Amino acid sequence: MKKVCVIGAGASGIAAAKVLHERGVSFDVYEMGSGIGGVWRYNNDNGRSAAYRSLHINTSKERMNYSDFPFPDDYPTYPHHSEILAYFENYVDHFGFRDKIKFNSCVEKVEPTDDGYDVTLQSGETIQYSDVIVCNGHHWNPQMPEPPIKGEFDGEEIHSNDYKIPEPYMDKNVLIVGIGNSGIDIAVDISRVAKNAYLSTRSGAHILPKYLLGRPLDHWTTPVTGSLPPWLQSGLLNILRFLTIGRQKAYGVPTPDRPMYAQHPAVSSDLLHYVGHGKVKIKSDIDYKDVNDVVFVDGSRAAIDVIIYATGYKISFPFLDDAVINPDNNEVSLYHLTVHPDYKGLYFVGLCQPLGAVMPIAERQSIWIADLIEGKAGLPPESEMKQEIQKRRESIYSRYDKSPRHTIQVDFFPFMKDLQREINQGKSRV
Repeated sequence: MKKVCVIGAGASGIAAAKVLHERGVSFDVYEMGSGIGGVWRYNNDNGRSAAYRSLHINTSKERMNYSDFPFPDDYPTYPHHSEILAYFENYVDHFGFRDKIKFNSCVEKVEPTDDGYDVTLQSGETIQYSDVIVCNGHHWNPQMPEPPIKGEFDGEEIHSNDYKIPEPYMDKNVLIVGIGNSGIDIAVDISRVAKNAYLSTRSGAHILPKYLLGRPLDHWTTPVTGSLPPWLQSGLLNILRFLTIGRQKAYGVPTPDRPMYAQHPAVSSDLLHYVGHGKVKIKSDIDYKDVNDVVFVDGSRAAIDVIIYATGYKISFPFLDDAVINPDNNEVSLYHLTVHPDYKGLYFVGLCQPLGAVMPIAERQSIWIADLIEGKAGLPPESEMKQEIQKRRESIYSRYDKSPRHTIQVDFFPFMKDLQREINQGKSRV
């Protein structure tokens, strides 16, 4: 009899649980913390939430919700993290599977066996499962600069994962390193109280406002536009952006040398105005730390009290041996970023980075996985799966710079289409 282990009760874990529950498949969900929500639970007691007090989503609610459970009509277009958590709580209760979630339960080890997997909990108990669905997220294990920035520094240094509120930085000189979404949000947040807020970037980023010509950013993208070549999609977004805000370097924010389709753009309606008003000061990459100062590669220097590294995260599966999967440099060898080609019954949900929301992707992955678990669908030969993995990797490297930041990058609508194709083709393989 099939019995499935789901690891994590965040946005991906509850999507997987809901599908299994509807199908009548026996399963357990293990969650380290005392509540659901993952990164969207502010101050989550599982210790793995990077949410800060001011956090709002940067995709619209219409593109973020699960297909059969829309956000409430009275929610704003870009809800606050507390509203997202309430939505997840209501989702779990609406579909009635909260009793399948084992809270305060940490999975210590997952070991393949001849019949499936042995799952060992922190309590020491080991339980046998036919299948394992990994939903532990990829925004919880902080990545600090590598190699470390040279020099000595007497001030405070933290990762953005540990930032929660701006008040501790009142009247301080704060340097945020990294111009991704978190770095931008934190720089803007801190600039309201700090003496000086600096934002250091190696190459700049393409900044997209949350609204283009009065319409939510992601409402401009559709399955039709999503099928266009990436260069054409980014060209159209550039035109809309220019009509909305003009040129970003006019505000004082550098434009990257690489085109928009070759980088993951940052979404912010605040940064350009805060830079333009001098509240956030853009700095080049750090050259070295000098006790109470930071020296930048352009030769400038600034007195700094606190450095916050918004330098991303390491993909990690502490409960899986490296022989099973080794995400070195954030590389994961998974068929459509979902199925392990070498270990039958080992699946991963939400392990992707779209320009858009993960929730609809997680839902579709979960439907595909449930079909495979129930024997309603089959997989292609191992060689074909590994060919897709290599092709995806080569496509990423040809489009983006070769860095851990882009290894799981996907285009939302094409990836959703790929997953649906697998769902359809899988049924013909049984």
